[in-house]
Parts: sequence; structure tokens; C-alpha cells
Amino acid sequence: MERKPSWLKVPYNREASLEVAELMKSLGLNTVCKEANCPNLGECYKKHTATFMILGSVCTRNCKYCNVTCGRPEAVDEKEPENIAEAVKKLNLRHVVITQVDRDDLKDGGAGHMARTIKTIKENCKGVTVEVLISDYKGNIDNLKTVLDANPDVLNHNIEMPKELYGEIKPQANYDNSIMILRESKRLRDDILTKTGFMLGLGETDEQIFALMDELRETNCDILTIGQYLQPSANHAKLYRYVTPEEFEKYKNIALEKGFKFVVSTPLVRSSYRAHEAMEEAKK
Repeated sequence: MERKPSWLKVPYNREASLEVAELMKSLGLNTVCKEANCPNLGECYKKHTATFMILGSVCTRNCKYCNVTCGRPEAVDEKEPENIAEAVKKLNLRHVVITQVDRDDLKDGGAGHMARTIKTIKENCKGVTVEVLISDYKGNIDNLKTVLDANPDVLNHNIEMPKELYGEIKPQANYDNSIMILRESKRLRDDILTKTGFMLGLGETDEQIFALMDELRETNCDILTIGQYLQPSANHAKLYRYVTPEEFEKYKNIALEKGFKFVVSTPLVRSSYRAHEAMEEAKK
């Protein structure tokens, strides 16, 4: 594997990380920051922000780019929404990001639990805005509507990569379902911002990237994040290249020209990075 370039090396704030990690442990909560080996963990923890991951830390799908554990999922913790609201208060957050593992074992894919989490935060943490990063719910519109009816401020569903790569890297997912989730979110609730993101370095071509941007804009998606794929282990999908910061800036400008309201495109970007800023700018 090619040596990691200097622009992907970030400092680790051990003190801040331990402080937030202890709070999460005491409340029985998971953060995707740790589970997915996010490169921004140190920076975000230093600011006392974190992306909560609900419905356990075990995913029912085994995507070849992802470092979240795949296997038999845990029982749903019915106290989780209240515990997250308590953590939001203790961390004094203004903007909360809630993500989830895929729960294909549940009839609603976890949509009801996601909706309860949104409502509990809104009821107990006045003035806090909520962004959710959801599953594709296997294309079930009723499950999507359950989440939208809970009134999140931002509905995020990551497309992750061009359609041509799904068969090899995301075999248990369906590209058209993901596009449909974004399109129907806007159709059902055009007052809620929609957001998506994809990675570079998986073997995609410029032609595929630009076609993906066009199809995302056809859904009227508001916010786009573009980041570097980092291969978690030798058993994960192959890393084809490290994309330079200059190239990321090029993709950002092209995406803005295509009509996205806000674009974050740098090597270390993950879907919740600068999430509050993205929401505020997209509202303008």
C-alpha cells in the first residue's frame, strides 16, 4: 500500500478523546467516530462534538470499505434516545448528528427508533438542531416517512460511490434505492435539507464522478461531502490512489457549479465534518 501522504496525518487529542469516551461509556452510547476510525476524531472531540451511532455497533451488512463490525446485531436499547439527550446536554451541543448501523433484521430497519431519538432530543434540548444519517431502509418509503415526520433539520443518506462500484464494494445495497431515498425525502418534505457524500480513491473515474454529481442534483440534494477513502485493513476494498488537496478543490468547484448549496471537499472529510456550518450555509 502506498505510504500515507502528509496531508492525511492529523494530531490526536488524547485528553479530549478520553473525556468524551468516558461519558459515552457511562451512558452506554456508541459514537461512529470511534467505530469507523474517523480521522477527525481528535479535532471533533476537542470541540466536544461527536456523532452518535444508534441501534448498536454491529451492522447487518458487510460493505467492503467500512470498518464498522458486521454480524449478529444487538438488542435495541429502548433507553438510548433519553441517554443521547442527556449526553447532548452534558456536552452542550448546538447541532447533533445521529447515524445508525444498517438493521435489516428489524421490520422497519430502525426507522422508529431513529424517529424517537430525534423527538427526544428536540423535546429535551431546546434550540438544538438535529441531523440524521440514515440507512436506505431497502427503499421502503414508509420507513423514510417515519423519520421525516420526526422533523430532523437535515436528512443525510450517503451514496458513497458511483453506481458502477456497488456490485463489488456494496453488494448488499442498491444504488437506485439510495437515489430514491434522497429524491423522495425532498418530495415529501422540501423544507428539510438533504445531504449526501461519497469517497474518492476506490477506482472511480472522473466521468463516473461527474455523472454521479448530476444524478444527485436531479434529486435536488442540498449538501455534498467528498472525502478520501482510507483502507481500514488488507481485507477491505483496495485503495487505488490518494487524491491531492488540489484535486479535492477542483471537485468542490465543479459540484458548486452544478448547483449544490454547500460542498465540503477535502481529504479528511467525513459526512458529519463541519455539519453545523454546512446546515447554516445551505439555509441561506
